[in-house]
Amino acid sequence: MNLSSPVILVIDDEVQIRRLLRMAFEKEGYKVEEAVSVQDAFTKLYMVRPDSIILDLGLPDRGGEEFLKQIRESGSKIPILVLSVRASEKDKILLLDAGADDYLSKPFGVGELLARVRVLLRHSSPEKTDVKVRIGNLEIDFGSRKVTIDGKEIRLTPTEYSFIKLLASYPGKIVTQTQILKELWGPNQLGEAGYLRVYVNQIRKKIEKDPSKPEILITEPGVGYFLRSEE
Repeated sequence: MNLSSPVILVIDDEVQIRRLLRMAFEKEGYKVEEAVSVQDAFTKLYMVRPDSIILDLGLPDRGGEEFLKQIRESGSKIPILVLSVRASEKDKILLLDAGADDYLSKPFGVGELLARVRVLLRHSSPEKTDVKVRIGNLEIDFGSRKVTIDGKEIRLTPTEYSFIKLLASYPGKIVTQTQILKELWGPNQLGEAGYLRVYVNQIRKKIEKDPSKPEILITEPGVGYFLRSEE
């Protein structure tokens, strides 16, 4: 994260939205960069190195989904919040599955948006600890924010890492769905159990030998999730 004011890249072709977000973020002390297309967004991305991205999907040259896909395929862990008129649970799950860290539907409340961005930035901030947790061949290094399997780093988005870190803080103990939702997305998202299913499925694809028969990230039906302890 930038040592001074965090930089937010707003990718939206609607000038009113960009103006609203600029005013809101700058009032809170953030710096704002704007992009109006996918091509413009990639240029700004490498020029300004933003700390977080607000992404609209209906861009004039290509869909925001393509930008999201390319960013994640490149290995970037920059936190991305999708801001879109698409509001169905199916759309949200597809975008979270593609690598978005959060999703907010238009029209939206500026206060809620700012709160969610603060959460994303907190998730992506460097840890101030050298704690490492090992669970079988899985290691979570809180200091470097790295997750490895047999010494090979696994690429996780900031929210996926925060999910793993939260469970790793209580190895072998169940963390409830309510606690996970509150910690990762705030109290306004306590009904969004679909978020958890998406992230659990995505993480299992990355850390389990057979995601359909998980041995590390375990579901306690109707309650929550836990990481199986060494014992």
